[in-house]
Amino acid sequence: MESGESFLSCAATVEWMTAQGSVTRKITLKTASLRLIRNEFREMFMEVSSEKQAATRLALKGINVFKKFMAEGKASIKFQEAGCTVFISNAPPTNLVYFLRTIFVKMTGDREQSTNKTPSKQTVRAKLLSGKAQAFEEISPVTVADLCNAKNKISKSTTTTPSPPAKKRKQEDVARGPAPKKLYSPSPLTTASTLNPEQKRVLEACLGGKNIFFTGSAGTGKSYLLKRIVAALPPDVTMPTASTGVAACHIGGTTLHAFAGIGDGSGTVEKLCEKALKLPLVAQKWRKCKHLIIDEISMVDGAYFEKLEAVARHVRRNDKPFGGIQLILCGDFLQLPPVVDKTKAAKKFCFQTSCWEKCIDLCFELKEVHRQTDQEFISILNSIRIGRVTKEISERLVQTARQKIESDGILATRLCSHTNDSKMINNSKLRDLEGEEKVYSAQDSDSATSLLDMQTIAPAKLVLKVGAQVMLLKNINVNAGLVNGARGVVVKFDEGLPVVRFKNKKEYTAKTERWYVKNANGSLLCRRQVPLNLAWAFSIHKSQGLTLDCVEMSLSKIFEAGQAYVALSRAQSLNTLRVLDFDSRHVWADPSVLEFYQKFRRRLQQMEIIPLGRPLSDKTNRKGKLRDIIEKQLRRK
Repeated sequence: MESGESFLSCAATVEWMTAQGSVTRKITLKTASLRLIRNEFREMFMEVSSEKQAATRLALKGINVFKKFMAEGKASIKFQEAGCTVFISNAPPTNLVYFLRTIFVKMTGDREQSTNKTPSKQTVRAKLLSGKAQAFEEISPVTVADLCNAKNKISKSTTTTPSPPAKKRKQEDVARGPAPKKLYSPSPLTTASTLNPEQKRVLEACLGGKNIFFTGSAGTGKSYLLKRIVAALPPDVTMPTASTGVAACHIGGTTLHAFAGIGDGSGTVEKLCEKALKLPLVAQKWRKCKHLIIDEISMVDGAYFEKLEAVARHVRRNDKPFGGIQLILCGDFLQLPPVVDKTKAAKKFCFQTSCWEKCIDLCFELKEVHRQTDQEFISILNSIRIGRVTKEISERLVQTARQKIESDGILATRLCSHTNDSKMINNSKLRDLEGEEKVYSAQDSDSATSLLDMQTIAPAKLVLKVGAQVMLLKNINVNAGLVNGARGVVVKFDEGLPVVRFKNKKEYTAKTERWYVKNANGSLLCRRQVPLNLAWAFSIHKSQGLTLDCVEMSLSKIFEAGQAYVALSRAQSLNTLRVLDFDSRHVWADPSVLEFYQKFRRRLQQMEIIPLGRPLSDKTNRKGKLRDIIEKQLRRK
C-alpha cells in the first residue's frame, strides 16, 4: 500500500451535513486515495478518490482535525466551510501521522504568507480575470525549514501543551486542526531516521509484501522494529501476535493462541480446522487477515506451526502457504526455546518443519547491538549465545562476582531461572522492611483481569513500602534515564503515590500508566497501574525485553539451552553485572539451532541479502569453528 507525506491509502467515508446535523450526501470508499494538492493559485486541497469514484476536492481551510485514535489508523477532518467531514480508517498509523503533520505544517506556512504584503488569497473576480487554466499538482515535501517554522509557532503559544485552551485561542487558531506538537515531534514510531540501514531493509521487505523472518541477538532492536512494521501496515487487516502474553503486549497485539482459535493445538489437523470454523469470530479474523506478525517465533513449537499453517489454508479456502497471508516472523532461536514434551516432539522448532521453507521468502539478521555499548561485553555475549565459552570469557565473568554494583541504597536485582523463586525472594524482603504498606490495585477492563495478568508485565496488585527495591516497567522519559528496566528504591510517598530515586539519582513520582492488549475478538483491553514492580528478584523468562542497570544472577539452576545467554544479555554492561557462581557447564546452545544458523548465514551470503558483519574469525576458519561448536553441544546433549 503506497503512502507518503502528501498521499495516503486508507478507507474513507465523506459526509455532507446540514447545520442541523442531518446527512445530505455520503460516499463510502473501502479503498481510497487521499492526496494533498495545490491549484494554480497555490491554494491547498485534499483530494479523495478511488478506482470507481471520481475525485472529490475539498479546500484545506477552516478545518478541524480529530486524531484521538490515530494510533489505530483512524482520524477525521471536518471542513467547516464545505459542511463536510472526511472519516479516515484502516490507515497505516505511521503514514497517517505523516499525512496529518504535512497538513499542519503546510497550513502554518500558508497562514504566514497570508500576512505578507502580497496576500495569497484572491477574490473570485481576480481569479476569473487571471486567465490561468485550472491545474492541480501534488504539494512539495515538508522541509526542515517548514518543520522549524511550525515548531517556532508552537513555542510562542505555549511551552507545556500543544495548543492554548480553546477559549483563549483566536479564530484562526481554531481552524488549525491537528494538534501541532504530536504531529511533527520525533518519536520512535514516526521518524524514519531512527531506523538503521539493516532495519530499513527489513521494513522495506515487509511493505513489499514479502514473507520474511528476521532474527538477531538480544538488544538489536527486534521488538522496536516490529512496532514500526505494525505502525506501517493497515490496522484492520494486520494481526500482530506473539507466542507469549508479555511479548504481545510490547507490540500492542494478542497471543498467537488467542488469534488462531485452536487452543494449545492438541488433536488432529482435521479437528482443529473444524474447531476454527465453528467459531465465527475466529474464522472471520483468519479470512480478514492479510498480514500476520508473530513475535518470539522461537517459542512456537514446530508441530503447532505446521497445524497453524494447515488451519490457515483450510479456513481461508486458499492452497497457498498460510492461505496467502503475508507472514512476518521475528525471534532468536538461540534464546528461550519452546516448551514441549521432549519424549514426543520430533520437530521442536519451526524451522524443522516442511512448511517453513515454503512460507518464508527472505531472511534477515540484525547485527547492530543497541542495548550494550561495551565492545568487550558484546563480544562475550556473542560467544555465549552460540554456547562458546573460552578461558578468557570464563575468567572475566568470574571476576564480576567481586564487583560492588550497589549504590545509593539501590540493590542488585537477582535474576532467577524459576518464577516461584523470584516471588519468594520479593515477598520475604518486603516483609523484612519496617513501615506502613501501600497497596496499589490495577484498574482493569471488565472481566479481563486474568487475561491482563498473562499479557502485561504490570502486576494486578502491587504492595510497596519505603525502602522497597523496584523496577520501572515503562519508558517514561528516555532522556532522563527513566526507561523500562531502570532500577530504583522507594524513598517516600507523596499524596499516596510512590516517589522513587533511581540509580542515576533522578527522582520520579510514579503516576498511573496504561497497558493495552487485544483480546481474541480484536477489541482493546486496558490495565491502569503504577508502572513499578518489586525488584529484589525477577525471573529470567519475564525479563525478556528488559535492560537492567544493576543485576546479579546465579546460573546453577539453568535448565534450558539459551537461558544463561538471556540472563546475561539483560545487563547493560559488565560493570553493572555480578555473576555469583559462573561455570561454563551452565552455558550451551541447542545443536540443531546452531546448524540452522550456519545454513541460514550461508544462504544470506549466497543470496547477498544483507552483510553478515564481523565473522567469528577469518573466513577459512568460520565454518570449521561452527562445526566444532555444534559437535561439542551434541556431545553435551
